Amino acid sequence: MQSKDHWEKIYTGKAADELSWFQAHAELSLRLIRNAGTPPTAAIIDVGGGASTLVDDLLASGHENLTVLDLSGAALAVAQARLGGRAAAVKWLEANVLEADLPVHGYDVWHDRAVFHFLLTPEERHAYVRTVLRAVKPGGLVIVASFAEDGPTQCSGLPVMRYGANELHAEFGEPFLLLGHEEESHHTPGNREQKFVYCFCRKQAS
Repeated sequence: MQSKDHWEKIYTGKAADELSWFQAHAELSLRLIRNAGTPPTAAIIDVGGGASTLVDDLLASGHENLTVLDLSGAALAVAQARLGGRAAAVKWLEANVLEADLPVHGYDVWHDRAVFHFLLTPEERHAYVRTVLRAVKPGGLVIVASFAEDGPTQCSGLPVMRYGANELHAEFGEPFLLLGHEEESHHTPGNREQKFVYCFCRKQAS
């Protein structure tokens, strides 16, 4: 994982809506969560959620058990300030996901559009998958997006991994039943195109 200092500088150096990954609404993520029949009481964690607006729209949709995890305290502070009084309804975790003390079988939905493509070594990726296996309930929904095969080779000055849909799911393996995948063409605030691939799967009962 990259250093915490790097991400604190990123989030204190620019406004959230100037950063390349900014989405006014995380429409694809919201649709995948909704189409899975996720009830308002479901425990949802947004990994690398930082300043993402996903939490805003989940709250507006009536979801009431939300956690946002990010390495950067500055990123979380942006989201908290934007939400105002509604921020108290969310659990905020400032942590490295590979080291975070997450509850065993604590989440019905695991969402990540920000972290996985920064994991450059097999050891980091294996540690991540172990964390997902431990933290997600049997039958839980796992949504992970990364840069696609024709996506950027760097993000915020850092190298990233790129994946096809099958390659991305293969990182998670047999404990996860693939439900499908979708591609997204994201346009940055600077109007550059970035290609993402989303895989969504169910954690199978162990």
